[in-house]
Amino acid sequence: MHFRDRNDAGEQLAAALEHYRGQPGVIYALPRGGVPLGVAVARHLGMPLDLLIPRKIGHPFHPEYAICAVPEYGERVCNAREAASVDQDWLQRAEARERSEARRRRQLYCAGPGPDVQGKLAIIVDDGIATGLTMRAAIRDARQRQPGRLVVAIPVAPADTAALLEVEVDELVTLDTPEYYRGSVGAYYENFEQTTDDEVILLLASATGARKPDVSR
Repeated sequence: MHFRDRNDAGEQLAAALEHYRGQPGVIYALPRGGVPLGVAVARHLGMPLDLLIPRKIGHPFHPEYAICAVPEYGERVCNAREAASVDQDWLQRAEARERSEARRRRQLYCAGPGPDVQGKLAIIVDDGIATGLTMRAAIRDARQRQPGRLVVAIPVAPADTAALLEVEVDELVTLDTPEYYRGSVGAYYENFEQTTDDEVILLLASATGARKPDVSR
């Protein structure tokens, strides 16, 4: 299955979540790439939009290869074998650095505290999943907020990763779960240009009706 871009994937995902329209809840997008999809879903379902900001910890010698992910709140999630193979002091420093970066992004993107989701529906949205580490960290963060029901909604995820996530949430909504994954989320999009910080800020402002910040700084 292919998507034209994140907006197309967001509209298709929103349609797949139609059964939740009108329920009290919050849409949580993962920045940066998940925000365009989160906006589409939030508008379609009539729910407020907020962020979860998990951060990947890459291997010290191969930074693009994730060995752990840390939520803003809660314990980190790791590939146990890979995490045990690296220097533990380095890992602690990397965790502290990524938590600090998550806080910086929260201040950059969000004007104030997000909506209360306690006892309500929480839907976590991203543009796709590979290993699932960052999504598992986001799930831990969302659980800290005590939603009544927790849903993860994504356009594409490998079948084995989707099976792991299904046991951690009340519902996993996917549009494609290939047995033979193409190696990256971008392989399932015709246009997969990086979403910028400025775009995230403007999208959130448009979704919440907040004053658009000055992104020319």
